[in-house]
Amino acid sequence: MTVLEAIQKSAEFLAKRGVDSPRLQSELLLAHVLKTERLKLYLTFERVLVSPEIDQFRELIKRRGNREPLQHLVGSTSFCGLEIEVNNQVLIPRPETELLAEQGWKFLNTVQNGEPRFLDFGTGSGCIAIALCHFAPRARGVALDKSAGALALARTNAARNQVDPRIEFIESDRYSQLPEGTRFDLIISNPPYIPSGEISSLQEEVRKHDPHSALDGGTDGLDFYRYLAGESAPYLKPGGRLMVEFGDGQEKFLPQVFESCEWKIETILNDYSSRPRILIAARTA
Repeated sequence: MTVLEAIQKSAEFLAKRGVDSPRLQSELLLAHVLKTERLKLYLTFERVLVSPEIDQFRELIKRRGNREPLQHLVGSTSFCGLEIEVNNQVLIPRPETELLAEQGWKFLNTVQNGEPRFLDFGTGSGCIAIALCHFAPRARGVALDKSAGALALARTNAARNQVDPRIEFIESDRYSQLPEGTRFDLIISNPPYIPSGEISSLQEEVRKHDPHSALDGGTDGLDFYRYLAGESAPYLKPGGRLMVEFGDGQEKFLPQVFESCEWKIETILNDYSSRPRILIAARTA
């Protein structure tokens, strides 16, 4: 079997299984098996695969056809140009969250005095905290998560990206284990925001392989925003900001959630598909 034949046959199989972008997915998985870049496959279409390569590729294609996420199969994903390891302990970083991280590091770079401090609430894979440290070189922060498995992976990712000395990892259910008196220039979060009743209707890749604790935002999806709005103020320095990602349609409700707790909504930003996605707030009191 040649490289081209392998791609064509696997793309047909994935298409029948309802996998999006089956040709691209096949190419990415074969590039992973051959330890090369996807575009370089086009220069070697006539290369004949050896038996171990075929066996490994077939197994990966079978698992992808069963809707196991591509990122789990190859073991990592790119976030803001940084390699982030992922598994079923953490939410796979989405492109929209890159916008949140970018707003975070831009703000941290405006902080004038000393080392700007951030809190990444619900860090998961650590992708946001790592991006903040990478693109805001003076920044230091806390990556907080209630999952020990997620924190272990976040530590690994921070070390891989050489920012681990600037991040403190704290296992905590919400703010319960955060030291009293700790204050930050930025609190940033991509919290769970899917309404509980909608999780069963999500794509198989999400509902079967992402941890439900990273998805479930309560009955209306707003539980964590109410908590952040009500409990974050003591941890924020004067002039600090709170930045959160939110789900489709939630921009209708979030201003009231935050304004009722004495926050001023500075802006709501759209994502790449022009949907409201990022909220930035400051304290009014």
